[in-house]
Amino acid sequence: MKLDSKVQFAGHETFPLRLLWLKKAYDAVGAEAPIGTFQEHDAIARFGVGRNMAVSMRYWATASGFFEEADRIIRPTVLGHAILADDGLDPFLEQAATIWLVHWHIASSQGRATTTYYAFNVLNAIEFDPATLLDELFGVVSVRGWRATRGTLKRDIEVFLRSYVRRGETFSEDAAEPLLAELALIREARLGGWYEFVRGPKPTLHDAVFAYALGSFWERSGGATTMTAEQICYSPGSPGRVFKLDEDSVITRLMRIDDVTEGAWQWVDTAGLRQIQRKYEVDTTALIPAAYPRRGSWRSAA
Repeated sequence: MKLDSKVQFAGHETFPLRLLWLKKAYDAVGAEAPIGTFQEHDAIARFGVGRNMAVSMRYWATASGFFEEADRIIRPTVLGHAILADDGLDPFLEQAATIWLVHWHIASSQGRATTTYYAFNVLNAIEFDPATLLDELFGVVSVRGWRATRGTLKRDIEVFLRSYVRRGETFSEDAAEPLLAELALIREARLGGWYEFVRGPKPTLHDAVFAYALGSFWERSGGATTMTAEQICYSPGSPGRVFKLDEDSVITRLMRIDDVTEGAWQWVDTAGLRQIQRKYEVDTTALIPAAYPRRGSWRSAA
């Protein structure tokens, strides 16, 4: 079980990420802004939401990978600027590629949304219920000595489920526009509050986004010149785990990786050894525009 010491089980103020929050955050932050932009008294007028929601917006902005913080300053990342600028790739988050990118950043690293990371990468069961997830997670917290009460974990699990599970035809404000539910990665499985992950090929996941995710995972794994198909399918933090792809779907994508990366990475299947070889370095962020064919070329940060 791959869990390190940096964890977070709060910060979202019990609100899931909503559709327009990242664009609102981008417009308010501009090139950069003090983190107080989301906390000051006039945040209500600036964002059109309550103060707690504004604080939640800041949490999700950084968790999404579209913003970064340093020295109490928040600014868009290169990826965030390229997508969210008015002339960007997808400023109003209308494309599936953008939502997959947000999911990748939230679920592939445990430092910001630890419950989400645990559920996608450590929990082995396809079906689960919140009580069992709570018991497992609290057991890990207790063993590691992390600071989190059962109440905190319970609320975090509730937000996790509200973020990813479609709740049918509901128009209540509390359930409005949960961005990540669009991916249909988790669904209600049966009566009694059980849920299940939806594994499969994920046709809306563009190969360029898959390659971007693989590059991030590869770098976090040490950056060796080769990586096995098994690692890419099953290791914690891998594209296979985070995107809930079955093995055949991962292999199919890996067989196309040469074309996606213009030969930088190559699929090798010899003597029963299936792996990707890195022939030369590639900027996987620069691959992302291919997932937005109608938005033109890459726009780097100004």
